[in-house]
Amino acid sequence: MRQSVTPRPIIIDTDPGQDDAVALLLALAAPEELEILGITVVAGNVPLPLTVRNTLKICELAGKPEIPVYAGCARPMMRRSVTAEQVHGKTGLDGPDLPEPVMRVRPGHGVDFMVDTLMAAHDASVTLCMLGPLTNLGMALVKEPAIVTKIREVVLMGGAWMEVGNVTPASEFNIHVDPHAAHNVFASGVPITVMPLDVTHKALTTRERVARFRALGTPVGTAVADLLGFFERFDEAKYGTDGAPLHDPCVIAWLLRPDLFQGRRVAVEIETGSERTMGMTVVDWWGVSGQPANALVINQIDSDGFFDLLTTRLASL
Repeated sequence: MRQSVTPRPIIIDTDPGQDDAVALLLALAAPEELEILGITVVAGNVPLPLTVRNTLKICELAGKPEIPVYAGCARPMMRRSVTAEQVHGKTGLDGPDLPEPVMRVRPGHGVDFMVDTLMAAHDASVTLCMLGPLTNLGMALVKEPAIVTKIREVVLMGGAWMEVGNVTPASEFNIHVDPHAAHNVFASGVPITVMPLDVTHKALTTRERVARFRALGTPVGTAVADLLGFFERFDEAKYGTDGAPLHDPCVIAWLLRPDLFQGRRVAVEIETGSERTMGMTVVDWWGVSGQPANALVINQIDSDGFFDLLTTRLASL
């Protein structure tokens, strides 16, 4: 007999993005393990109006229109906006032809929702799943520093160590977009688990893996195959790989199957003082700085197990 488990309360912060969309679908397909308190949306892969619309589309695709979605920050804390249409297409969800959403964004600002929800929660009870630039959380920490005690864990996709940058030679996109927000998060003292390029570049959407999604024969399976079919063309050309790194679903997979991952607790700092290395995640892998560890940095994944998890869970939607 299956033992009942109390679902883990989470807030998802996102900027869809095809890989964000797959991460959202995975979370929406795990109601027994994850209680989604709300989704906050940030500008990132495309501007905020598009990331909001894309989030609503994915919730409806999953048959979950009741999930509260809040629009958050439309630009980084201190720098100009950077987007990635060259990767994700003009809409951010190029690939499938998804209908315009019927559900609407909730009133109020995403940062306010995050702060209010955390402050009303028990200590160390809510997990934040950060799939895009960290602007909303960075601003929430400025607005109400007391939220730190309410956060069980921040699990984020961002940064790089040995894989170095994918936007500049030093910086990965999510951290590059808003390095000052990232600095706030890493300096806050909250428990952090990081899914950097070092692990996501090992989770490749090969043709065989994409074909398994299409073979589900469901609207979700077909949409995911179409999303990844568009998404992978950029990274295949860039890296010369069979398939593209499926970044953001690693965050949700960590919550469902941490046994699929390996990493190390280390000190991580975010560079904000140099334009040449702005947004670099300075990972003290070998402990040479003497700084205390502030993050669990993941660098290994069972990629077959990861895609088995994705395929099995998405089949339930």
